[in-house]
Amino acid sequence: MVQTKKIALYMLVVFVLYTIITDPDRSADLVQIGFEGVASAAQGVGDFMSALIR
Repeated sequence: MVQTKKIALYMLVVFVLYTIITDPDRSADLVQIGFEGVASAAQGVGDFMSALIR
């Protein structure tokens, strides 16, 4: 089981590196979308906490 996890992690790292090397513009777009999603989620949590305080 541990060996399978190592192989899966290795394959994921290789895939990410391959994607970054072959199409860096698309990779940058995907990272930006991810950060926007995290920022939006943090904003939602902040709004929720502010509503609880009021």
